[in-house]
Amino acid sequence: MRPFAYKNHPWHGISAGESCPETVTAFIEIVPTDTVKYEVDKASGWLKVDRPQIYSVTVPALYGFVPQTYCDKQIAELCMQKTGYANVKGDGDPLDILVLCEKHIATGGILIQAIPIGGFLMIDKHEADDKIIAVMKDDAVYGHLTDLNQLSKKQLNKLRHYFLTYKSMPGSATNPVEIAATYGRIEAHQVIRSSMTDYQNNFNATP
Repeated sequence: MRPFAYKNHPWHGISAGESCPETVTAFIEIVPTDTVKYEVDKASGWLKVDRPQIYSVTVPALYGFVPQTYCDKQIAELCMQKTGYANVKGDGDPLDILVLCEKHIATGGILIQAIPIGGFLMIDKHEADDKIIAVMKDDAVYGHLTDLNQLSKKQLNKLRHYFLTYKSMPGSATNPVEIAATYGRIEAHQVIRSSMTDYQNNFNATP
């Protein structure tokens, strides 16, 4: 076989980064201009079309996941500790990340260096589905931010609105998604570490 005749699986074959969780490698699946939702096919590692963006809501920033993370027992335990809820499970996916940046990035399927500044403790049908909020490293507009509380209220509400509405069905009286808490940088680091432990426990990876 020729050297480098294949590409690494973006979930399993790429490191979360030597400086994780202070700085993480993020694999970006979708960008704000996408009219369909892409996600990584877990078996092959290629991007696939998950579904069309049926409604007008679009992702407000670069959206993807942190490689070699997984949302399982450790993430569920954190959720239950913070909320007092019972019988919560991890959603069985890599840890989601939303990355704020000034520049227009036209396509997903890329790796960027991101600095976590906080996150949303999101629960989707009794499954813990945390969303890490980060800024692109060295970004001219957002790169100076170190904690989620430095975002303006309008910016934070825009992010919250996306996650609270992206699965809502018009005419439905119920919403499957709840943001149970908003947290800052220190808790985001804890969530990332817990998701890395979940990954190691499920995929027998070395730290």
